[in-house]
Amino acid sequence: MSSQLASIYRDLKRAFEARPSDLKKCGQLLAKLKVGLIEAGLLVPQPGANLDDLVVARDILEIGAFASIRAKDIPSFDRYFSQLQTFYNDYGSSLPPSPNEYPIRGLNLIRLLTQNRIADFHTTLESLPLRADSISSNPYISHPVNLERWLMEGSYSKVWNAREEAPKEEYRFFVDSLMGTIRNEIASCEEAAYASLPLKDAATLLFFTTQSELLKFAQERKWQVNLVAGTITFTKKGEERAEIPKEKLISSSLAYARELEMIV
Repeated sequence: MSSQLASIYRDLKRAFEARPSDLKKCGQLLAKLKVGLIEAGLLVPQPGANLDDLVVARDILEIGAFASIRAKDIPSFDRYFSQLQTFYNDYGSSLPPSPNEYPIRGLNLIRLLTQNRIADFHTTLESLPLRADSISSNPYISHPVNLERWLMEGSYSKVWNAREEAPKEEYRFFVDSLMGTIRNEIASCEEAAYASLPLKDAATLLFFTTQSELLKFAQERKWQVNLVAGTITFTKKGEERAEIPKEKLISSSLAYARELEMIV
């Protein structure tokens, strides 16, 4: 690897490891490094490539995957994960193990959950180079496995608690995405089951910790909020639409009855 690429790589590590990460600089440096890796034949490893260079190339792509999640750029994460498959699968026995491999594989599993790709989730899980009895001892894989089970059970409180139990910072982004989907499902059930709810009860059911979060969500759902009474009234558009045909039907029936009276 050229000294220029090595220098940019060091700059990338510093930008990524800063607290907080300098994501803008990471993006600029990753763009340069990927061009350099292509020119050096390391982005898609060629036979006979220097193993030390491949380790650096793998580390660059792993930083790119993590930085993508922190920047909330899922398509970018998908690209980095795809590029890393060659290093993990084809060169797994040639290169020293990467401490980031299973954190990134776990992130990919949670990504599949957030996209409701359950079949792909199970196929990917079964293809992991892990024995079935060792999955529970790997925190990066057991975390998404537990999330999937809790989602299927409807144990949403456990999904919520999983955010604080995330084995790596980037996992929280996907758990938050899952909670967004869960909240909308719960909200639809509330609208169907209740005419109104106390603000506190609605916040508890939707896993909101502050009233401002609940009010923002209520505004998005077009709910009526009464801060004085401390209640939320749900807008039931379906019922409103159902009432219109009912009124027309009654009017038509009355008109028909009058016609009959006139005939008689």
